[in-house]
Amino acid sequence: MQSATASYRLIKKIKDERFEEEALHDYHLILHIGIRDFQVLVIAGDQRVILLEDYVLPEISSSTVLLQTIEEIFEAHSVLKAGFWKKISICFKSQKFVQVPAALFTPESMHEYLLFNAQVDPARETVLKIEHPGKETVTVFAVYTEILNWLLAQYPSKQPTILHQSAALIEGILEVANKQNHSPLYVYIDRFKLHLLACHKGSLVYYNQFAIHHFQDYVKYIMMVMKSLKMDQRTSEVVLWGYIGKNSPHYHEFYKFINNVKFGDRPAGLRFGYLFDEVQEHNFFDLYSIHLLGN
Repeated sequence: MQSATASYRLIKKIKDERFEEEALHDYHLILHIGIRDFQVLVIAGDQRVILLEDYVLPEISSSTVLLQTIEEIFEAHSVLKAGFWKKISICFKSQKFVQVPAALFTPESMHEYLLFNAQVDPARETVLKIEHPGKETVTVFAVYTEILNWLLAQYPSKQPTILHQSAALIEGILEVANKQNHSPLYVYIDRFKLHLLACHKGSLVYYNQFAIHHFQDYVKYIMMVMKSLKMDQRTSEVVLWGYIGKNSPHYHEFYKFINNVKFGDRPAGLRFGYLFDEVQEHNFFDLYSIHLLGN
């Protein structure tokens, strides 16, 4: 069996002083899983974020190695293995997903929908769906079966809600767009990924993600999408979230090509104590938005 050769790293941890291990039955546990990172978020009943952890994973060569790394994190963690959370959401990052208009969606066709942009191995992957609260769109996605089954087995008394990153981003952006009277381009910069979204009159009109290999790729894809949406790079607003600093060279590079760039805020509805002041408000937007989905 192949094993992980490099250990994960915990690069950010913020724990609110109100966090109590004896009160897990009142908390919402959120896990966000990618092939290069893993995040933990805990939200109390009053919608206060009381724990955030951000792990960077080693180079992952297979689903088995990813699962072994997740197992290591669980084994070393003080509360992840607890089974009496009020609610559990597990969200996956992957490129195997598709957004299907709700009016055209039929459950028996989920595998066929995914074939439009991904190959799925039924022997190793499970196809799932998440319905958006507005019922306009259904996100269909594939996850590794061995990882899914292992995670579900950790919480036999509480059925977790299984989600996809794209669905969380869409819901978070729609919440922002519904409070605006114009139509910016929304940008989320992930680790090695770029997500671009656009809305009009409260409805999603564009979403896609792009793999990033060089910094120039960010500008290339943003400009390409702005052109396809008939946006003016000099006047159209671009709202930015993700792993980019406000004073970083990368951020200042954007101004050479796009004049009207601003950073987005945290999703509305969540509360943050003073300890979270060290986290820039445009960070972890996808993680925070997961709470908008599921029952």
